[in-house]
Amino acid sequence: MPPPALHSAVLDAVGRAITSGDIAPGAPLTLESIGTQHQVSRTVAREVMRMLEGLGLVRSRRRVGLVVLPIAEWNVLDPRVIRWRLAGPGRDEQLRTLTELRHAVEPLAASGAARHASPAERAELVDLAARMRVLGARGDLTEFLALDVRMHELLLRASGNEMFGALAAVVAEVLAGRTHLGLMPAAPVPEALDQHQAVAHAVADGDAPAAEAAMAALVGEVRRALDTAPTGEETP
Repeated sequence: MPPPALHSAVLDAVGRAITSGDIAPGAPLTLESIGTQHQVSRTVAREVMRMLEGLGLVRSRRRVGLVVLPIAEWNVLDPRVIRWRLAGPGRDEQLRTLTELRHAVEPLAASGAARHASPAERAELVDLAARMRVLGARGDLTEFLALDVRMHELLLRASGNEMFGALAAVVAEVLAGRTHLGLMPAAPVPEALDQHQAVAHAVADGDAPAAEAAMAALVGEVRRALDTAPTGEETP
Protein backbone atom coordinates (compact mmCIF):
# COMPACT_ATOMS: atom_id res chain seq x y z
CA MET A 1 0.00 0.00 0.00
CA PRO A 2 1.50 3.39 -0.97
CA PRO A 3 2.16 5.88 1.85
CA PRO A 4 -0.28 8.78 2.42
CA ALA A 5 0.37 11.92 0.40
CA LEU A 6 2.06 13.83 3.26
CA HIS A 7 4.32 10.90 4.12
CA SER A 8 5.14 10.45 0.43
CA ALA A 9 6.06 14.12 -0.04
CA VAL A 10 8.41 14.15 2.94
CA LEU A 11 9.85 10.76 1.96
CA ASP A 12 10.57 12.09 -1.54
CA ALA A 13 12.24 15.22 -0.17
CA VAL A 14 14.50 13.38 2.27
CA GLY A 15 15.18 10.55 -0.18
CA ARG A 16 16.26 12.98 -2.88
CA ALA A 17 18.50 14.81 -0.41
CA ILE A 18 20.25 11.57 0.53
CA THR A 19 20.60 10.15 -2.98
CA SER A 20 21.84 13.48 -4.35
CA GLY A 21 24.53 13.70 -1.68
CA ASP A 22 23.05 16.79 -0.03
CA ILE A 23 22.93 14.66 3.12
CA ALA A 24 26.22 12.81 3.18
CA PRO A 25 26.84 9.21 4.30
CA GLY A 26 27.44 9.09 8.02
CA ALA A 27 25.34 12.18 8.72
CA PRO A 28 22.82 11.76 11.56
CA LEU A 29 19.08 12.15 11.03
CA THR A 30 16.63 12.80 13.84
CA LEU A 31 12.87 12.94 14.11
CA GLU A 32 13.22 16.51 15.34
CA SER A 33 15.23 17.66 12.33
CA ILE A 34 12.82 16.10 9.84
CA GLY A 35 9.80 17.39 11.72
CA THR A 36 11.17 20.93 11.93
CA GLN A 37 12.44 21.15 8.36
CA HIS A 38 9.29 19.73 6.78
CA GLN A 39 6.81 20.95 9.40
CA VAL A 40 5.33 17.54 10.14
CA SER A 41 4.52 15.67 13.32
CA ARG A 42 6.82 13.16 15.00
CA THR A 43 4.43 10.44 13.84
CA VAL A 44 4.94 11.37 10.20
CA ALA A 45 8.69 11.82 10.69
CA ARG A 46 8.94 8.41 12.36
CA GLU A 47 7.08 6.71 9.51
CA VAL A 48 9.33 8.41 6.96
CA MET A 49 12.41 7.24 8.84
CA ARG A 50 11.02 3.71 8.91
CA MET A 51 10.53 3.75 5.12
CA LEU A 52 14.02 5.17 4.56
CA GLU A 53 15.44 2.40 6.70
CA GLY A 54 13.54 -0.16 4.63
CA LEU A 55 15.15 1.29 1.50
CA GLY A 56 18.61 0.92 3.03
CA LEU A 57 19.24 4.67 3.05
CA VAL A 58 19.56 4.96 6.83
CA ARG A 59 20.31 2.68 9.76
CA SER A 60 19.81 2.95 13.49
CA ARG A 61 23.00 3.02 15.55
CA ARG A 62 23.32 2.93 19.32
CA ARG A 63 23.93 6.30 20.99
CA VAL A 64 23.78 7.98 17.59
CA GLY A 65 20.28 7.36 16.26
CA LEU A 66 19.71 7.08 12.54
CA VAL A 67 22.64 7.72 10.20
CA VAL A 68 22.75 7.97 6.42
CA LEU A 69 24.31 4.97 4.67
CA PRO A 70 26.56 4.89 1.59
CA ILE A 71 25.24 3.82 -1.81
CA ALA A 72 26.54 0.26 -1.34
CA GLU A 73 23.80 -0.24 1.28
CA TRP A 74 20.91 1.24 -0.69
CA ASN A 75 18.15 -0.82 -2.26
CA VAL A 76 19.18 0.47 -5.68
CA LEU A 77 16.53 -1.58 -7.50
CA ASP A 78 13.64 0.05 -5.66
CA PRO A 79 11.72 2.26 -8.12
CA ARG A 80 11.67 5.14 -5.64
CA VAL A 81 15.44 5.12 -5.25
CA ILE A 82 15.82 4.98 -9.03
CA ARG A 83 13.43 7.91 -9.44
CA TRP A 84 15.30 10.02 -6.88
CA ARG A 85 18.67 9.28 -8.46
CA LEU A 86 17.40 10.09 -11.95
CA ALA A 87 16.20 13.46 -10.65
CA GLY A 88 19.57 14.27 -9.05
CA PRO A 89 23.09 15.21 -10.11
CA GLY A 90 24.00 11.54 -10.58
CA ARG A 91 21.44 11.12 -13.35
CA ASP A 92 23.90 10.22 -16.10
CA GLU A 93 25.62 7.57 -13.99
CA GLN A 94 22.26 6.12 -12.97
CA LEU A 95 21.13 5.94 -16.59
CA ARG A 96 24.38 4.22 -17.50
CA THR A 97 24.11 1.53 -14.83
CA LEU A 98 20.42 0.92 -15.49
CA THR A 99 21.03 0.64 -19.22
CA GLU A 100 23.84 -1.85 -18.61
CA LEU A 101 21.43 -3.87 -16.45
CA ARG A 102 18.84 -3.81 -19.22
CA HIS A 103 21.47 -4.80 -21.79
CA ALA A 104 22.40 -7.81 -19.66
CA VAL A 105 18.84 -8.93 -18.92
CA GLU A 106 16.37 -7.91 -21.62
CA PRO A 107 17.84 -9.82 -24.59
CA LEU A 108 17.72 -13.04 -22.54
CA ALA A 109 14.20 -12.17 -21.41
CA ALA A 110 13.11 -11.72 -25.04
CA SER A 111 14.69 -15.07 -25.89
CA GLY A 112 12.85 -16.68 -22.99
CA ALA A 113 9.57 -15.08 -24.03
CA ALA A 114 9.98 -16.57 -27.50
CA ARG A 115 10.07 -19.99 -25.84
CA HIS A 116 7.58 -19.55 -23.02
CA ALA A 117 5.04 -16.81 -23.85
CA SER A 118 1.42 -17.84 -24.19
CA PRO A 119 -0.45 -17.33 -27.47
CA ALA A 120 -2.28 -14.37 -25.91
CA GLU A 121 1.00 -12.77 -24.81
CA ARG A 122 2.53 -13.23 -28.27
CA ALA A 123 -0.48 -11.62 -29.91
CA GLU A 124 -0.41 -8.72 -27.44
CA LEU A 125 3.27 -8.04 -28.12
CA VAL A 126 2.64 -7.79 -31.88
CA ASP A 127 -0.32 -5.49 -31.26
CA LEU A 128 1.66 -3.30 -28.87
CA ALA A 129 4.53 -2.87 -31.34
CA ALA A 130 2.14 -1.97 -34.16
CA ARG A 131 0.32 0.60 -32.00
CA MET A 132 3.65 2.04 -30.86
CA ARG A 133 4.62 2.66 -34.48
CA VAL A 134 1.41 4.62 -35.09
CA LEU A 135 1.79 6.64 -31.90
CA GLY A 136 5.49 7.23 -32.52
CA ALA A 137 4.81 8.61 -35.98
CA ARG A 138 2.15 10.85 -34.44
CA GLY A 139 4.50 12.08 -31.70
CA ASP A 140 2.16 11.01 -28.91
CA LEU A 141 4.84 10.33 -26.30
CA THR A 142 2.45 9.92 -23.37
CA GLU A 143 0.53 6.99 -24.84
CA PHE A 144 3.69 5.68 -26.50
CA LEU A 145 5.39 5.50 -23.09
CA ALA A 146 2.47 3.55 -21.61
CA LEU A 147 2.66 0.98 -24.41
CA ASP A 148 6.47 0.84 -24.27
CA VAL A 149 6.37 0.13 -20.53
CA ARG A 150 3.72 -2.54 -21.06
CA MET A 151 5.74 -4.21 -23.84
CA HIS A 152 8.93 -4.44 -21.80
CA GLU A 153 7.02 -5.57 -18.72
CA LEU A 154 5.26 -8.28 -20.73
CA LEU A 155 8.55 -9.54 -22.18
CA LEU A 156 10.15 -9.76 -18.74
CA ARG A 157 7.17 -11.50 -17.16
CA ALA A 158 6.68 -13.88 -20.09
CA SER A 159 10.35 -14.89 -20.08
CA GLY A 160 9.82 -17.93 -17.87
CA ASN A 161 12.33 -16.45 -15.39
CA GLU A 162 10.78 -15.00 -12.24
CA MET A 163 13.98 -13.03 -11.55
CA PHE A 164 13.58 -11.19 -14.83
CA GLY A 165 9.90 -10.63 -14.11
CA ALA A 166 10.80 -8.99 -10.79
CA LEU A 167 12.72 -6.32 -12.72
CA ALA A 168 9.62 -5.09 -14.56
CA ALA A 169 9.14 -2.11 -12.22
CA VAL A 170 12.83 -1.19 -12.57
CA VAL A 171 12.63 -1.06 -16.37
CA ALA A 172 9.32 0.82 -16.20
CA GLU A 173 10.92 3.45 -13.96
CA VAL A 174 13.89 4.07 -16.26
CA LEU A 175 11.66 4.26 -19.35
CA ALA A 176 9.36 6.74 -17.58
CA GLY A 177 12.31 8.66 -16.16
CA ARG A 178 13.95 9.20 -19.55
CA THR A 179 10.67 10.56 -20.89
CA HIS A 180 9.73 12.74 -17.93
CA LEU A 181 13.22 14.22 -17.67
CA GLY A 182 13.20 15.22 -21.33
CA LEU A 183 15.85 12.69 -22.35
CA MET A 184 13.86 11.31 -25.26
CA PRO A 185 13.52 12.85 -28.76
CA ALA A 186 10.27 14.55 -29.76
CA ALA A 187 9.35 11.36 -31.64
CA PRO A 188 10.85 7.86 -31.44
CA VAL A 189 13.49 7.23 -34.09
CA PRO A 190 12.40 4.85 -36.88
CA GLU A 191 15.14 2.36 -35.99
CA ALA A 192 13.73 1.97 -32.48
CA LEU A 193 10.23 1.36 -33.85
CA ASP A 194 11.64 -1.23 -36.27
CA GLN A 195 13.47 -2.99 -33.45
CA HIS A 196 10.39 -3.11 -31.22
CA GLN A 197 8.46 -4.75 -34.04
CA ALA A 198 11.33 -7.13 -34.75
CA VAL A 199 11.33 -8.25 -31.13
CA ALA A 200 7.56 -8.69 -31.07
CA HIS A 201 7.43 -10.71 -34.29
CA ALA A 202 10.39 -12.90 -33.28
CA VAL A 203 8.69 -13.72 -29.97
CA ALA A 204 5.39 -14.36 -31.76
CA ASP A 205 7.17 -16.72 -34.17
CA GLY A 206 8.96 -18.53 -31.34
CA ASP A 207 12.34 -17.53 -32.79
CA ALA A 208 14.46 -17.19 -29.64
CA PRO A 209 17.79 -16.24 -31.32
CA ALA A 210 16.09 -13.54 -33.42
CA ALA A 211 14.25 -12.16 -30.39
CA GLU A 212 17.48 -11.99 -28.39
CA ALA A 213 19.35 -10.31 -31.23
CA ALA A 214 16.62 -7.74 -31.85
CA MET A 215 16.39 -6.81 -28.18
CA ALA A 216 20.17 -6.61 -27.91
CA ALA A 217 20.15 -4.16 -30.84
CA LEU A 218 17.36 -2.11 -29.26
CA VAL A 219 18.99 -1.75 -25.84
CA GLY A 220 22.47 -1.57 -27.34
CA GLU A 221 21.51 1.53 -29.31
CA VAL A 222 20.47 3.25 -26.08
CA ARG A 223 23.70 2.17 -24.42
CA ARG A 224 25.85 3.50 -27.24
CA ALA A 225 23.98 6.80 -27.21
CA LEU A 226 24.63 7.19 -23.49
CA ASP A 227 28.30 6.33 -23.94
CA THR A 228 28.83 8.90 -26.68
CA ALA A 229 26.57 11.76 -25.52
CA PRO A 230 28.29 14.63 -23.67
CA THR A 231 27.24 14.87 -20.02
CA GLY A 232 23.79 16.38 -19.60
CA GLU A 233 22.76 16.09 -23.25
CA GLU A 234 19.63 14.31 -24.39
CA THR A 235 19.93 10.75 -25.66
CA PRO A 236 17.78 9.06 -28.34
